Amino acid sequence: MTDSITMNAPVSAVEQLLLELPDLDWITDESRVARLSQDFAWFSPVLNRQLKDKRADAVARPRTEEEIRALVSACVRHRVPITIRGSGTGNYGQTTPLAGGVVLDMTGYNTLQWVRPGVARAQAGIRLGELEKQTRPTGQELRCVPSTYRSATLGGLFGGGFGGVGSINFGPLAAPGNVLGLRAMTIEAEPQVIELRGAEAMRMHHLWGTNGLVLELEVGLAPAHPWLETLVSFDAFDAALAFGNALAHAPGIVKREVAFFASPVPDHLAQLSQHLAPGCHAVLSLVAESCEEPLAGLAAAHGGQITYRKTAAEVQKSNRTLMEFTWNHTTLHALKLDKSLTYLQSSFVPGKHVEQITEMESLLGGEVLMHAEFLRNLDGLITCSALQLVRFTTEARLDEIMRIHRERGVRINNPHTFIVEDGKAGGDLPPEVVALKRRFDPQGLLNPGKLRDWPVAA
Repeated sequence: MTDSITMNAPVSAVEQLLLELPDLDWITDESRVARLSQDFAWFSPVLNRQLKDKRADAVARPRTEEEIRALVSACVRHRVPITIRGSGTGNYGQTTPLAGGVVLDMTGYNTLQWVRPGVARAQAGIRLGELEKQTRPTGQELRCVPSTYRSATLGGLFGGGFGGVGSINFGPLAAPGNVLGLRAMTIEAEPQVIELRGAEAMRMHHLWGTNGLVLELEVGLAPAHPWLETLVSFDAFDAALAFGNALAHAPGIVKREVAFFASPVPDHLAQLSQHLAPGCHAVLSLVAESCEEPLAGLAAAHGGQITYRKTAAEVQKSNRTLMEFTWNHTTLHALKLDKSLTYLQSSFVPGKHVEQITEMESLLGGEVLMHAEFLRNLDGLITCSALQLVRFTTEARLDEIMRIHRERGVRINNPHTFIVEDGKAGGDLPPEVVALKRRFDPQGLLNPGKLRDWPVAA
């Protein structure tokens, strides 16, 4: 325990937890608690305004299932809300408690259980970079990882992630086969530990720990390749987009990542400035080293110039990877240069994605800066998800920009709300997800206020 409790003052419910569980790794220092009550919600000026002063009363870092069980039991008995946290690399304020209580930091619960051909199982707090480091000696790697893979946890990816590097092959994390099963603990005075498999396990996915406490995950693996990392630069928007689309579709080129950056997005990637001429458009890719020749041929056919090239050995030696310029890392790099920017999350219709991206550039170019990630959707079709940069002016204009996208058939997952259902394009939770919430969190103690039907208690 980092601080002692003043015993001549009334004892709060959280202080009672500290007294009952003195051997748990507690953090009560106000500045550290404040930091661990935040994630990257400051990417959104809307969320930053709404959440910047919210925080937990204490943070607990259990290291065993027994410690997690004791903490959950005590929280239920004292009616203390629990907010589950991985490494806090999410962008939606879901590690920020609206009702105080305890942040349950899972990073100390981080053991790899086993690795087998095509599958691995590990505790939820393991960092993805560490997990992949342990699978690579078997010739395998994770099917998809976020750009924050060095620090992000397995449980965090499952709870708050969509997909990432590798989704060009395996689709989003929700695609059948990417997550095979999980162990989860109920939030009860006598917690139960239950194994969920297949579709039932996915009822806890992308809900940010609001409907269950995941202890372990069993995930699919892919064959590992030595990846060649490249940037291909173009003078024209259409040529760059066409190359990215052709590379994404090329069945004979083994790839892990294809990202399209329209001008002026490359101008915001300061660490790559020597490889990206001002005003250029660019495609970032990871392809198998064996596919370098066809990659170069495809780039030349579209009028592109390879301006950056690193082999897998060079990437490993430098410990710098282009993966950390993709997905929402692109947003982070841009915000370092221009704090007035924010971002959107959108999905395009397979087969119409090039047309839709071009249309949105025509309508909103200069205000909405196109950054699109090629991937397979749940049906296995090549399309794009975009993480566009937005020159923020007002919340009303931001809503209007999202409306313009939706009216033209572009799906928006709103990253400027902390209500889970409002951030999802569908707007409502399926009945089976609601049933799972009631089963695993009967008293509604998991991160209250983040699900529409589980508000903060008055």
